[in-house]
Amino acid sequence: MDQKLLDLLRRVDTPTVCNAIEVAQGKRGFADFTRGTMLSSAPREPAIVGYARTARIAAQRPAEAPPEVIRQRRMDYYRYMSQGPRPALAVIEDADFPDAVGAFWGEINTTVHKGFGLAGALTNGVMRDLGDLPEGFAVIAGSVGPSHAFVHVEAIDCPVTIFGMTVRPGDLVHADRHGALVIPPAVVPALAAAIHKLLDTEKLVLEPARAAGFDFAAFEVAWSAFERSRT
Repeated sequence: MDQKLLDLLRRVDTPTVCNAIEVAQGKRGFADFTRGTMLSSAPREPAIVGYARTARIAAQRPAEAPPEVIRQRRMDYYRYMSQGPRPALAVIEDADFPDAVGAFWGEINTTVHKGFGLAGALTNGVMRDLGDLPEGFAVIAGSVGPSHAFVHVEAIDCPVTIFGMTVRPGDLVHADRHGALVIPPAVVPALAAAIHKLLDTEKLVLEPARAAGFDFAAFEVAWSAFERSRT
């Protein structure tokens, strides 16, 4: 991905990218985003953007595989996360959702993944150790809880589902405190221009609305210009 586009994507929030994708596609109806309310470990930090490194975990019950298989799978998971194109995000489906109980994301795992060069994590599962997580590695999660329970890795490098959104390994994901979306590959070449167009168009309403003396007459003029710019 072009560095200028990456820097731009990190500066704007996920709703802006969601709207800009529709601008790039020339139509309404983009639907590849999460449903429901998610939580951010760092709501004031920039959006996290990257190619998905995926896995599935569970925590309600102990893993049924032999101990040596569990250990090997764990090491395979960390090896997988340490590799691949960057920027990257860990995208982890908790198979116990909506009754997830075990926090995979705490101080140790976030620090390890940040050390591997990942930009953040997206999960429908649990996070903990808030206040002790490293800066520059946001976790967008389904819930907060105190325990790791019996958390273990079940599958690596597989399609996952996060709050109704399917993510495949290598998908380009944008996430922040609003949730997440998968950026369609076809719009990437036009996405920067679409974001700038969207921001410029919004100014046609926002700047008059923030000015002194704004009234309905001023709104009519501003909204007319706004509508023309979108056609």
